[in-house]
Amino acid sequence: MIRINLLKPEAKEAREPVKPGLPRVVKEKKKANIGTIIFLLLLVSLAGYYFYQHWQMQKERELIAQAQQEKNQLQYVIAKLEEVKLQKANLEMKINLIRQLKANQDIAVRIMSEINRRIPDYVWLKEASFDGQTLKIKGNAISNNLIADFITNLERSETFGRVDLIVSAQKSQGNVTFLEFDMTVPVKKPRAEQPAPAKPAAQKPRRRLP
Repeated sequence: MIRINLLKPEAKEAREPVKPGLPRVVKEKKKANIGTIIFLLLLVSLAGYYFYQHWQMQKERELIAQAQQEKNQLQYVIAKLEEVKLQKANLEMKINLIRQLKANQDIAVRIMSEINRRIPDYVWLKEASFDGQTLKIKGNAISNNLIADFITNLERSETFGRVDLIVSAQKSQGNVTFLEFDMTVPVKKPRAEQPAPAKPAAQKPRRRLP
């Protein structure tokens, strides 16, 4: 006969007892590991941000130093340009002064030459000054007629204009009596020499046709 046991067979192996509190310890370890990882990631991020900011600041310092160096070089160039402009202005001023002195020297020579030619005897000059346009003359003479002759002689010259007698006063020194005069006279500018007109070209004689 075959017997069938309908009852559940007893477990041969007993299950191991579950220790109380073990899953909680595992969970706490997992949480601690996640917190550590997050902290490390945050620390790495902060360190990276710090080094990035440091690099940016170093780069900005280098750019500022380069800009300052370029500014210094530009200021040096500007200073040199100003120095060159000042030297050029001084040179131009000296050239103009030399030209004026040369022109006045020529005029002064011409004025003194004309005065020596036009001054009568017994007329003496004490002072003569020229401001570029007007000649001022101070002198002595023994009579008004000699002063009048001097004025007439000056006005006949092509160098001078109309004479203005400012004062003529009688003076005495010891037993000598004389006249002291003060006059002004405009100086005419020399005429510019005009170039001689060009001679017309000689026309060639035309050949007659046979």
